[in-house]
Amino acid sequence: MNPSDLLKGTLAPTHAGGVSAIELFMMASPVVKAVMIGLLLASVWSWAIIIEKIFAFRRARLEADKFEQLFWSGQSLDELYATLSRGKTITMGALFVAAMREWKRSVEGNIRALGGIQMRVEKVMDVTIAREMERLDRRLLFLATVGSTAPFVGLFGTVWGIMTSFQAIAVSKNTNLAVVAPGIAEALFATALGLLAAIPAVIFYNKFQADSAQISHRLEAFADEFAAIVSRQIDVRS
Repeated sequence: MNPSDLLKGTLAPTHAGGVSAIELFMMASPVVKAVMIGLLLASVWSWAIIIEKIFAFRRARLEADKFEQLFWSGQSLDELYATLSRGKTITMGALFVAAMREWKRSVEGNIRALGGIQMRVEKVMDVTIAREMERLDRRLLFLATVGSTAPFVGLFGTVWGIMTSFQAIAVSKNTNLAVVAPGIAEALFATALGLLAAIPAVIFYNKFQADSAQISHRLEAFADEFAAIVSRQIDVRS
């Protein structure tokens, strides 16, 4: 036998036996197709959330750094409040504006009510921190849900596809691997899509949770520092 003919015979199955992802999808049963489409949509939406949150947390950190530089630069708090209150603020800026607004309302409204100012300012800061963290954590639950359920949804598609393959084997009474392999391949493709959706969702959910905890700690630390400033101002005015 010619060695070149033997080499061609060895390589031929590799080129002819390949099946693309689109072909696997088209060969799947309606239930498995529905599972695949759902997992693809979940993956696309997860990546949209991931990209949006990457920019959101980056902006939150940059805004917090910028505000801390302004706050500790020695600028008058009244001037800083007048500057920040004219625009839209987030994280520490929003916390400072809310606290200063409550301070000014209390002091200008009734100078004799100094005793309750600190409690009201602290309450306002707590509410603002909760609001800011809710804004940053919005839609993270979807990532957690995809990360925990997508593998099982993909596994459901795999089990259903294998069941369909075995039913086809029973009807045709042919156990040839060439007959069984395409059905098993399309079934396993559903599991692959489930993992494809779940792995990035879990990784970035954990990252965003860590970023959220870090920003929350910074906001609470600033709230404590500002509460101390308010306490000193109350002592001076008393």
